[in-house]
Amino acid sequence: MRGLVLMTRSVPSIHALANPARFLKLARPLTPALFWAGALLIAFGSWAGLTQTPPDYLQGETVRILYIHVPTAWLGMAGWSGIAVSSLTYLIWRHPLAMLAARAIALPGALFAGLCLATGSIWGRPTWGTWWEWDGRLTSMLLLFFVYLGFMALARADADRGGDGRIPALYGVAGSVLLPIIRYSVVWWNTLHQGQSIGLTKQTIDGSLIWPLWYTLSGFTLFFAAIVLMRMRAALALTKAEARMKRMAQA
Repeated sequence: MRGLVLMTRSVPSIHALANPARFLKLARPLTPALFWAGALLIAFGSWAGLTQTPPDYLQGETVRILYIHVPTAWLGMAGWSGIAVSSLTYLIWRHPLAMLAARAIALPGALFAGLCLATGSIWGRPTWGTWWEWDGRLTSMLLLFFVYLGFMALARADADRGGDGRIPALYGVAGSVLLPIIRYSVVWWNTLHQGQSIGLTKQTIDGSLIWPLWYTLSGFTLFFAAIVLMRMRAALALTKAEARMKRMAQA
């Protein structure tokens, strides 16, 4: 009984967080703060990675692409995690702001997934001797990129036909099945891609090489969040403008 009371008390707070006015009140100051903090961290991490770290004993100077490739891979996967959570929230509570968030995440998520594939290919050419290999990690990441494109096309089609957003939301939840496949592909299959180098408890990359990565990883994450907030604010402004135009046309 006590658990039920606590659950019912938590519902208004969830609804309050989904209020567009409260969201905009938080998003307006957060957007520039996240943007500039992310830009500064990216600039510092990139400078440090290019000038303050030694070349790798095997890969030489090509290892420096690590400071871009790893953040793009992380955000390509984290972006779809955000879509899945937002879609599930929409299916459960029917908050339009949740679906708006999923749509706002899709384009930057696809961009970072594409950058992950591009930087991985650039890294792979001198390291593996080939631009592309159909191994588990690369193929599953390519599939995620196409799933992003599918979500954007489905969301646009659903909006054009006046749908309620349930179909894109179901797609957003279903697409999350790719995330554990990408994550564990280097464990499940004999893959050309190297195994996990960075974990919660250990890492196989020397500390003299890895420290700038935490700056670029944090910077790109903040930059990603700023882009999502900007896209959500723009979508809300467009919706408000369209509603105003309809009222003027009916007057």
